[in-house]
Amino acid sequence: MSGILGKKIGMTQIYGEDGAAIPVTVLRAGPCVVVQRKTTDTDGYEAVQVGLVEGRYGVEPGEFEPKAPRKVNQARRGHFAKAGVEPTRRLAEFRVGADFESAAGDTIDVSIFSADDLVDVIGTSKGKGFQGVIKRHGFGGGRASHGSMFHRAPGSIGQSADPSRVFPGMRAPGQDGNRRVTSKNLRVVRVDAEENLLFVKGAIPGARNSYVAIRPAKKGKKSQQG
Repeated sequence: MSGILGKKIGMTQIYGEDGAAIPVTVLRAGPCVVVQRKTTDTDGYEAVQVGLVEGRYGVEPGEFEPKAPRKVNQARRGHFAKAGVEPTRRLAEFRVGADFESAAGDTIDVSIFSADDLVDVIGTSKGKGFQGVIKRHGFGGGRASHGSMFHRAPGSIGQSADPSRVFPGMRAPGQDGNRRVTSKNLRVVRVDAEENLLFVKGAIPGARNSYVAIRPAKKGKKSQQG
């Protein structure tokens, strides 16, 4: 099985058979088109490159109008023309097995997943700008009493005489968020193939309408619990 690209719609809750409320993230996954099939003979490894077909969804269920991007450079246009597909804005590559049967032009939709499957969702976390060590790394800070003058500082960052330098990797203030994050082993609660919707339990990184990649979980077993 490969993976699929999509967008984060938002969060809601679904009630299980026992009446318990399950917090879920709604993803509009696909449809995606296969742009290139990479093999060991030609590329040295087995993978499939897919592009997200974006468009407008109508009022009627299953009504979808694809929309090609406006600006495509010549190199990328030739890459899509070789596959015989319309250009897409988003491309991603997923590793597959040697027995994975697909060719350029094939469509991959949300039906590759089913309820109770475990998936990994990859996205870009929300950017929070330049932050100090307390918010960025969870430092406790100094005493809050009056006159301490040491409230939100990081403390010692190394010795002064030997080795007289700051070691690489020292946790310090800096850019927080806006990085690639993978949420692992999320359970698929519901699949709506007609509307290309995927409901996964829990939260995923990124803001609403941000792009995500969804793939079968690399680690973990299928859960039987809600």
